[in-house]
Amino acid sequence: MSDSDRRLREEREFHDRQAEIRRLHRTAETEARDEAHYLDHAPWIRRAIDLLAPLEGKRVLDLGCGHGWAALEMARQGASVVGTDLSLGYCTEARERHASRGQPTPFVQADGEALPFADGAFDRIWGNAILHHLDNDRALKEIGRLLAPGGKAVFCEPWGGNPLLALVRRAVPYPGKDRTRDESPWTNRQLSAWVRRFPGAKVESFELFSAARRFFGTGARWPLAESIDRALIGLIPPLGNWCRYRLLHIEKDRKNRNP
Repeated sequence: MSDSDRRLREEREFHDRQAEIRRLHRTAETEARDEAHYLDHAPWIRRAIDLLAPLEGKRVLDLGCGHGWAALEMARQGASVVGTDLSLGYCTEARERHASRGQPTPFVQADGEALPFADGAFDRIWGNAILHHLDNDRALKEIGRLLAPGGKAVFCEPWGGNPLLALVRRAVPYPGKDRTRDESPWTNRQLSAWVRRFPGAKVESFELFSAARRFFGTGARWPLAESIDRALIGLIPPLGNWCRYRLLHIEKDRKNRNP
């Protein structure tokens, strides 16, 4: 078995286990809570979806759809959404969630490095914490192929520029820490390749001091700390390298019809 095949198998098995854990703990109460809090459970989610606007009538790919909440929000805004995930368990969860809300969204189990769609198939592509699971060069080529001329994509990725945060990620227990052995946060090596490929790409940074909220659970919010983070990063942009997450916003040139 090649290293690539081994990585894909382990990623699929890991996320299928995560989906099964979610299924066993899912109740009407957790569904209602997660739906109410999804857009604001992390400071980059609402901002990222806003950057994809307008969504009415747009063909949207939710890459690494996971539980399907982002796809649900975009479908409600009038987009024609297709979700993909390597995990069949997550595709099943997302499909059931959408069906229960009257959204017949298709969810396709697929490898994010080789997706079963035509060139230029999507006007918008969304991904939250997905690119760092993929081979960067292959993912870059695939997104360039799938994005229609004039299309937009937004990706939110864990960032690895802060050595103190890297130490905490390795050594300190906190809720939701489980990871696959091959995944690691993005660095300037990956990001710079996307910026070169898509001139005009914009990068935003999130969670400087407010990154400490993760010790209190995945849904903890620190609005005051988040406001301080935004002010400091606005005044001193290089502080973005010390943040926990970064958002990449790209647009494909209307004349650029090749991946």
